[in-house]
Formats: sequence, structure tokens, C-alpha cells
Amino acid sequence: MLTVVTGGARGIGAAICRRLATDGHDIVLGYQSSTERAEETAAAVREAGARCELVQMDTASAADVDRLFDTAGALGQVTGLVNNAGIVGPNGRLVDIAVGELARVYEVNVVGVLLCARRAVLDGVDSIVNISSAAATLGSPGEYVHYAGSKAAVDAITIGLAKELAPIRVNAVSPGTIWTEIHADPERPAKMAARIPLGRAGQPQEVAGAVSWLLSDDASYTSGAVLRIAGGL
Repeated sequence: MLTVVTGGARGIGAAICRRLATDGHDIVLGYQSSTERAEETAAAVREAGARCELVQMDTASAADVDRLFDTAGALGQVTGLVNNAGIVGPNGRLVDIAVGELARVYEVNVVGVLLCARRAVLDGVDSIVNISSAAATLGSPGEYVHYAGSKAAVDAITIGLAKELAPIRVNAVSPGTIWTEIHADPERPAKMAARIPLGRAGQPQEVAGAVSWLLSDDASYTSGAVLRIAGGL
């Protein structure tokens, strides 16, 4: 198996790369800026016995997406795509956010997903997993409604493409509050724990396990699903 993972340098993306490597996937890892972290993840993938190629790129750029998949194609037949790359943008009420920040969130979180999915289909993949967010249904008022809206779009894209692309399977994983560096407040996961029915924030590995399952033969009859990994939220 050969899987393309975007945003794979750190956090959930890095955990996905590591888990997929242990489950028999070779990885082509797309990342934007964290070169040192990307190299650390690649080293972990290789330690697990899998191949790993790194491509510095921007998912909102069609040319960069083509370069990512061209690199993957040089290794063999691409079988899977994990659309993990995403940004939150600034925190706060919508009226307090600079207009220019909004477009970038949608370029990466929505257009990037579409560009990567489009190229993956042209390359004949078997399965696509999009990384959404529980924010898509919670709305995240006062924090990042703009981000929540972009992830709601990812859910809709997942359902639509599952119907349009069958027998290619298209699913999404929708994490809740996870211990990663994406939070503007590093202690936000701990502060959120009391609101979460399971009483804690999640770990990146718990999301990675769901992604690996959706890419596996065990999920052969699963398409159009949005699998919520949010501790009961």
C-alpha cells in the first residue's frame, strides 16, 4: 500500500504516518513549513520498515498538489489519500478577525481537500480519508466559526464524493479536542476536559487508529461515513 498524507509533519498527521507505517503503508508525506518535524516523522516511518518521501508543498496550490502526487507515482501505485492538512486561523469572534485571514482558511481546508481528492482519483486510488472536526457540528462560537464552517464543508464533500466516486471509498474522521500544537492556547485541551463526556482530551494516536481502519479491508463496506472521535461531544 502507498498512501499520500498531507500535513504529516506533526500532530495528528505525524501520528497517522507512524500508524500507517506500522500497518504496512509506504508514505509520501506532504508538509508546508516544519521541515525538521517532517524529517523526524519520516525517520519514524522508515524505522517501522516503510518507505517515506517528503514533499514541501501547499495543498491550496494545484501545481504543488501535482508535484506531491508525481513524487508518489514514482514510487508505485498510490492506493490511499489522507487529507489531513488544515489550519485554524486566528481565534476570536468573527467580527474581530481580519478579512484576509478568512480566505486562507478556506483555501487550505476546503480547496486543498478538493485539489488533492481530484488528483487522487485521477491516479486511481482505492480510498480517501478526509480529516474533519467536531467543530463542524458544534459551530465553535466565539472561537473559530470560520474554521468550523470549513470543516462542515469537508463533511459535505466527503458524503458527496462517496456517492460520486464509488467504488472508491471516501470517508472522514472528525476529531474533537486533541492534544496537538494546533491550539492557540497550549492548555486548551486540559481546560476543555470538564466539558467532554469522557473527561479528557484525546491523543493523536486515537485519531490515527481510526484513519488506519478506514483505509483497511476491514472497512471495505464503509463509505460516506464521518467517524467522530470526540470523547462523546
